[in-house]
Amino acid sequence: MMLHTDIRYIIRDNVHASIERKALTPELLELIYQQNWFNLWVPHVYGGLNAALKEGCQLLEELAYVDGGFGWTVTLCAGANMFAGFIDPTLAEIVFKQAKVCWGGSGQPSGRADKVGGSFMISGTWKYATGAPHLTHFTLNAWVYEDGEPVFDANGNPIYHSFFVDRNDVLIHYDWATFGLECTASHSFSINELTVSKERAFDLRPESRTSHEPVFYYPFMTFAECTLAVNYVGMFRRFLDLFEKQLLVKSSDPEWATEKGKTLFKKIDVVRSAFEKKRDRFYELIDETWDKIEPDAILLSEIANLSRELVRDIRIGTVDLFPYAGIAGAQRDNELNIVFRHIFTASQHALLNI
Repeated sequence: MMLHTDIRYIIRDNVHASIERKALTPELLELIYQQNWFNLWVPHVYGGLNAALKEGCQLLEELAYVDGGFGWTVTLCAGANMFAGFIDPTLAEIVFKQAKVCWGGSGQPSGRADKVGGSFMISGTWKYATGAPHLTHFTLNAWVYEDGEPVFDANGNPIYHSFFVDRNDVLIHYDWATFGLECTASHSFSINELTVSKERAFDLRPESRTSHEPVFYYPFMTFAECTLAVNYVGMFRRFLDLFEKQLLVKSSDPEWATEKGKTLFKKIDVVRSAFEKKRDRFYELIDETWDKIEPDAILLSEIANLSRELVRDIRIGTVDLFPYAGIAGAQRDNELNIVFRHIFTASQHALLNI
C-alpha cells in the first residue's frame, strides 16, 4: 500500500521530535485521527474503517517502514480499538462515536477482579500500555475472584476476563525508558479497588463477538501475529534500504569497493530475496484464511510459524549486516541506527520472540 507523499513527510519530519518527547507529537496524533487509523479494525457502524486483514496489514507495514515507533503505536492502539466488536453494541456505539477514541493496555493477565453482584472490583498493576499518554481507555486482563476465592473453568484452569476502564480511573507509571520505540510511550499503569459494571468485561473469542464483521470471526491470536509481524517486516525493509544506501556511500572508496563492496552487495541481495519470499507467502496465507467462518487450522498454524520465522530472520539479518554500516550506523541520530534500535526493542515483545 502506498502512502501519500505528504503523509510520509509528516511522519518523517516528526521522528526526532517524537523520540525526544518519548511520545507521539501532537502533529502525529492529529494525522492519525484525520486518517482514522486507530479505528482501522472498528466496524463502519461505529465510525471505523472496517479494514480487511490484508489491506490493514499492508498499511501497518508501510507505516512501520516510514517510522517503526509510529507504526508500532498505530498497530497496538488499533488492535485495542478492535475490541469494539467484543463489547455490548450499545456501549460500543456510545464509546466509539466519540471523537478521538484511543484504547490500549496490557494483554498479560495480572491483578484481580473480584465479582461483587453485577460488578467487578479491580486492583493491580499492568505493564507496557502502548500510547499511554494519549489513551482514552485502558484495557487489561485480570484474574476473576468470587467470595475471595479464584474462579476456575470446567477444566480446573483459573479464569481471567478482559476489561476496559476510563483513562481517569488509572494511574500511569512513566517508566518506559527504552533505547528504541521511544515514542510508543508504553508505560505501566495501576488500578486500586475500582468498581466497574459487568458490561466492561469481555472475552476475545470468536464465539464472544458482538459484531459480525469478518475480523471478529478471525482467531484473535492469529490476528495479533499478523499485525505485529508486519511491523517487523516494515522496519526490516527500511533497514535494508538504508543499509544499501550506506554501502553506496562507502563504495565511493575504490579500495573498499574492491575488497568488500561486491561481497556485501551480494550478501544483501541474498538476505533480501529470502526475506521477500517469506513476506509474499505471509500475505498469501492472510488471503487464504480471511473471511472464512472457520479458517483452515493448518494454514493458521503456518501463519504462526512463519510470523516467528520472519522475526527470527530479521533479528539475525540485522545483526549480520549492521557491523558493515560503519561508524555512521552507530550514531544515534542516524536513521539506520534508529531503525536498528526499533527492531531490537520490538524483539523483546513476548508474542513473536523465539
